[in-house]
Amino acid sequence: MSSSITHNLIPDGKLLVHIAENGHSFELDCNETTLVETVMQSIEVESGIHFNDQLVLCAELKLEPQRPLSSYKLPSSDRELFIFNKSRLQTHSPPPPPEQVDIVEVPEPRPIASSTDPHPLDDALDPALKALPSYERLFRYHYEQGLAIYKRTVAKFDHCERLLGEQKVQERALDVARGNLDQYYRMIQQNCSEFMKRYKQQHRYHADLLANFDKDMQKLRSTKLHPALQTATRKCLSDFVKEDNLRKSAENCNSSHRQFENKVVQLNQMFGEVKRKVEDLFTLKASFPIKNLELTIKEHQRYLNEQKSIMQSLSKDVNTVKKLVDDCVCSQLSSSLRPHDAVSALGPMYDVHDKNHLPKMLACEHAISKLLDFCKDKKNEMNIFVHTYMQKTTYVTYHIKDVKLQFPVFKEAMVRQEDLFMDLKLVRGIGPAYRACLAEIVRRKASMKLYMGMAGQLAERLATKREVEVRRREEFLKAHGLYIPKDVLASMGLYDTPNQCDVNIAPFDTSLLDIDIPDLDHYAPEYLSGLPTKPASSRGSSSLLNESSHSADTEEINVETLGKDDSDDFLEGCELVEIAGTSKMEVENAKLKAELASAIALICSLGPEFEYESLDDSKVNTLLKNAAEKTAEALHLKDEYGKHLQQMLKAKQMQCDSYEKRIQELEQRLSDQYSQGQKLSMTNNATDYGLLASKDDDDCKPQISGCEVNVPRISTSEPMDEVSCISNSLDAKLGQFGRQSSKGREGIDENMMESSGMLNPHLDSSMQEPQQEEQEVGVKDGKDRTVGQSGMSLANSSTAEYMPEPLNALPCGTAAELGLDSKVREDLVLELQNALAEKLNQLSETETKLKDALDEVSMLGREMETSRKLLDESQMNCAHLENCLHEAREEAQSHRCAAERRASEYSALRASAVKMRSLFERLRNCVYAPGGMAGFADSMRALAQSLANSISDSEDDGSAEFRKCIRVLAEKVGFLSRHREELHEKYANIEAVTEQLKKELEEKNELVKTLYTKHQLEKQASKEKISFSRLQVHEIAAFVLNSSGHYEAITRNCSNYYLSAESVALFTDHLPSQPSYIVGQIVHIERQTVKPPLSSSTRPDRGRADPAEQLTSNTMNSGSSLNPYGLPTGCEYFVVTVAMLPDTAIHSPPPS
Repeated sequence: MSSSITHNLIPDGKLLVHIAENGHSFELDCNETTLVETVMQSIEVESGIHFNDQLVLCAELKLEPQRPLSSYKLPSSDRELFIFNKSRLQTHSPPPPPEQVDIVEVPEPRPIASSTDPHPLDDALDPALKALPSYERLFRYHYEQGLAIYKRTVAKFDHCERLLGEQKVQERALDVARGNLDQYYRMIQQNCSEFMKRYKQQHRYHADLLANFDKDMQKLRSTKLHPALQTATRKCLSDFVKEDNLRKSAENCNSSHRQFENKVVQLNQMFGEVKRKVEDLFTLKASFPIKNLELTIKEHQRYLNEQKSIMQSLSKDVNTVKKLVDDCVCSQLSSSLRPHDAVSALGPMYDVHDKNHLPKMLACEHAISKLLDFCKDKKNEMNIFVHTYMQKTTYVTYHIKDVKLQFPVFKEAMVRQEDLFMDLKLVRGIGPAYRACLAEIVRRKASMKLYMGMAGQLAERLATKREVEVRRREEFLKAHGLYIPKDVLASMGLYDTPNQCDVNIAPFDTSLLDIDIPDLDHYAPEYLSGLPTKPASSRGSSSLLNESSHSADTEEINVETLGKDDSDDFLEGCELVEIAGTSKMEVENAKLKAELASAIALICSLGPEFEYESLDDSKVNTLLKNAAEKTAEALHLKDEYGKHLQQMLKAKQMQCDSYEKRIQELEQRLSDQYSQGQKLSMTNNATDYGLLASKDDDDCKPQISGCEVNVPRISTSEPMDEVSCISNSLDAKLGQFGRQSSKGREGIDENMMESSGMLNPHLDSSMQEPQQEEQEVGVKDGKDRTVGQSGMSLANSSTAEYMPEPLNALPCGTAAELGLDSKVREDLVLELQNALAEKLNQLSETETKLKDALDEVSMLGREMETSRKLLDESQMNCAHLENCLHEAREEAQSHRCAAERRASEYSALRASAVKMRSLFERLRNCVYAPGGMAGFADSMRALAQSLANSISDSEDDGSAEFRKCIRVLAEKVGFLSRHREELHEKYANIEAVTEQLKKELEEKNELVKTLYTKHQLEKQASKEKISFSRLQVHEIAAFVLNSSGHYEAITRNCSNYYLSAESVALFTDHLPSQPSYIVGQIVHIERQTVKPPLSSSTRPDRGRADPAEQLTSNTMNSGSSLNPYGLPTGCEYFVVTVAMLPDTAIHSPPPS
């Protein structure tokens, strides 16, 4: 089905349109600016579907009549329209009628007779030549017969393909309808999922409020107000509300909560039923797939191919026999091919046509006919399936609409639930608000301190800048003032100086309560924050703690306006420098207090309601988990590093204590050994040493005083870095002592100078040198040994830092030994050698211990270096953690901004919805106002006037549009009311006129009937005159039964008019016997002539003739006229056909 609509409604362009109920398709001429309404009007003309019953879909979209085709990207070669008949979508609509296939009847060809198609060879003497034209006629008849069969087969096959195409169109239409339903269902499913999500959040929050109402009240009763806030009627937080009213409200909320829960369960069940129906509908498929039908039709294509090959064979045979006949006519047959041979060759060809080709053609036609019947059955099944499927789709759509209409009601019920639970929310919010207020007080106090300090810091920095500028100007004038007169410089304005900058801040926040962070938990415990008790909550607050510090940093960055070059220095100075006489630690504490108080206030503001309105469980849990992980990681690293530093300090303290004890032990042992040696030497040489000691006492004091070394003791109160410098200080002081002792040993031999010089930093060589001196004592003379002993004692005194004074006095007594005798000197040398050996042993032990102590000190230095590296790494980790916390703070800030934006949008939408609801309520009251049409018009007019008087500047566009619509509606209703009254008056007048016209019309009808009856009688009388002269068509004639049994007309001048056999049968079939006469109206007269019969002697060779020739002669005899009325040869007669006259009785002769 195609259409070529070229009228003015639809301009150029092609738009393919499909009818879903039957699969018919046609094209419309249109362009992009054509309205859909115009296309629908054209579809009504083409398909007969009423304009209001058309549902137009294109790619799952419904087309609106008032929009142009360009809105849907039409017309397009890859987009098509599907038209659904709404009247067929109703439940009780009748099923579609069976499919009708109109096949053009191809008439069967008649055998060609020689009389109708004479040929020159028909009169030939040779029977073979006479048979050639007969074969030509037969072959042409076979070809025409096959052509008729082929045309019928092709027409039927085309109908099969058409039915297949229509079923494909219906299948695509079902896909489009299924897609449109799926889109509509997914929209409702999304609305339902969003509603259920919000409902679950609200239900969980409200259930928590109801379950913890008593606990919340107990918390409020247990929390006492700050003493400065307490009054006679307010002692605790529970005094802010009336508990009795709250308990009644809680009971009402509990009842409403259960009822609303039951309603939501019913809604969920309703949606589940709709979901089940939609899924069942989507699973419905046609019983016989279209692909199988398409394969079947393709398989039957071979029948057409077979008929084509047969038609080619028939056409070739016709051409062959025609060529033979033409050759015979032109006497061009070759000598080898005789007519008898040609006829004998055409005989088998005739048999092939008659027994093979034509039966195969008929069999192929029969197969295609069965295929057409099968396609019709499948098309009828598809029509029924489409009809049923679309009815079910409409039914499911109605259910979806019912569910859709439930959502606004339930959303309004959710709003009412929110209003109903407002008192319980008030109870839940008192504690967090009170704690947030106290935290805000702490934050403001800390911020005020930082603010004032930064102001002073800013003044100091500006003063420094001013001094730099003044100094620079003075240098400029000093450099260039020598060359320019002073008055010129003054005229240039170069003698001006910058003014002092006074930063004065008026006192503020003087009325704040005197509380601090510890007081915050005392007056407002942490359980008042309103957040659920989770491990992540306490750590999550730390993730939000840096938010206020970030804001403080941004405030500090604003100081960049003072100078771009010094902005970084100024920001660094604002962070931890001393402010207003406070230390860096106090500044850091003030900043941390402000941040902590800000975080506490923010945590108190983030209650469960914030979670209900902005974030779902998964997002909240993810945020809290991430913040908790980052905060826990930072706190854990901080605690671990603190513990590590404490352990290091304790270890270093213990090591320093052990060093002190060991040095004290060494001092005590050295002093004890020295006292024992002194006692021994004094008992043996008291007499010899008395003079020597008194004489050289004054000489030795400078050396002793110069040899004393004061080693600083390690104290636990000193820093750890001083411990790592013990070895260096000891080495330096030992070197200094060595330099002082070497000054008093001038004149001593070279070996002793080496031993004393090697003792400075390296103790191993100093320990080996005395052993060499001990071996040389026995070889040298007394003077050398005495000098060596005195040098060794000096060396020992220079090595042991805590050696007492008597040990250092030994070299002073060596000068007195020259006056003693040899025996005494030898005894004294032995004793001195023994004492020296003991002292050397003690000194070696002391040097070994001291070496161990120095090794330990160097090891501690390396450990301190390692600790310093760990400290640097810890600082890097802390910087990384600060970055992580900063990111978490920014993320929380973004979520908070999003929540505030959504809350503001929701508030605006709710206010607009409430206002529109009140307007619609007023409109509803006007619609249902009593008083009929007049009352409705008056109420609409009053409403429009009221809305016009209530115009305000803050009115939104929706209210203004609604007011405008109400005004237009009131005007139209008033006009319709007035028009209705006018119509009532006109109707009364028209009824009176109509009654009068009815009476006149009845009178006229009676008159017309009378005149018509009279006219009919006159006409019948004029027509019923029997003609007895020459008979003509449409005249009345009378026929009488003659003696031979034929009905002959009664005429005056003409004879041989006989009644035809059909007319006789018409008049006599319902009668028991033939009537004596018949009267009827002439409808046809056939003129015929009696011909002589053919003689049998003209065909002497009839028995030996060819079958084809016999067939031709029989046809000719059957075409000759007979002589049924017994008239002579050559006589003319007329066969008359008549029709019965109305109201004419046929008389039959009475029985004899």
